[in-house]
Amino acid sequence: MLTLPIHFAPYLKEVIWGGDKIAPLKNIATSLTSIGESWEISAVPGHESIVDEGPLKGKKLTDLCLEYGAGLLGTAVTERYGTDFPLLIKIIDAARDLSVQVHPDDELAMKRAGTRGKTEMWHVLSTEPGARIHVGLRRKLTSDELMKLVEEKQIMDAVASYESKTGDTFFIPAGRIHAIGAGNLLVEIQESSDITYRLYDYDRRGADGKPRELHLAEARDAIDYTVIADYRNAPLRHEATETLVDCPMFTTVRHEITGDLPLGNDSRSFMVVINLGDDARLTWQGGATTLRRGNSLLLPASMSEVTACGPATLLAVTVK
Repeated sequence: MLTLPIHFAPYLKEVIWGGDKIAPLKNIATSLTSIGESWEISAVPGHESIVDEGPLKGKKLTDLCLEYGAGLLGTAVTERYGTDFPLLIKIIDAARDLSVQVHPDDELAMKRAGTRGKTEMWHVLSTEPGARIHVGLRRKLTSDELMKLVEEKQIMDAVASYESKTGDTFFIPAGRIHAIGAGNLLVEIQESSDITYRLYDYDRRGADGKPRELHLAEARDAIDYTVIADYRNAPLRHEATETLVDCPMFTTVRHEITGDLPLGNDSRSFMVVINLGDDARLTWQGGATTLRRGNSLLLPASMSEVTACGPATLLAVTVK
């Protein structure tokens, strides 16, 4: 039985659009530059998170899922996903614009690559002046019309764009075109998948000096061409708690804690807790720990109820 929270070593990923904010956020000393992503909790093959402290130190997340099953993942999760960990948690620092891209849904991704698709969300931690989030189609287009805009390098004219600010949330279901603009530091919560179809990349070249690959044929039938009036997510507030996203893949809640708040973890699902503010104290029957700013913890489903002690600003993520 697992009775303690689990902390993993982050995988820091250097990319051409990465910045310099992740290491200071997490108070990590590193020689890496242009860090665009910190993979906080991952079961993606080749990048499985490894426990970095406590009695489970050195173990991979995937091995823990196999060993403990519902004790780690939760009864509802194992009923749906078996012993697969269903989420990927990242922090993203975009010093430059990311590519315009789309992710397939579960059915298409399984058919093409034998993997899950990718529904995701972004919660903005901080922005530079002029930072923008691009998400969803601005107007109704056919697939041929959209591909013509891509070929003419005019696709940004067809994508809705919003000035981003701290605390904004954007929900990106599979099939919705999107791009993170330069100047955004954000948390990304997504299905456990690394499948991406790139539509446009500003004619940038990769580390090999060659233009970065586009995936137009694959993207064409992965795109959801539905147009909605506003792609920003309006949270549901209840006292000091906001439900940011509640979808079939995950539920994300933001807590602004002043006193002590039970987090509501239970045996149906694990809970991922991400600290957005200053160091936070978590307590449970027989134990306590400090969750550092910019860090994430995995609370096993078999843990006793965990209480967060304020002041604290936390995201709590569960699976139905």
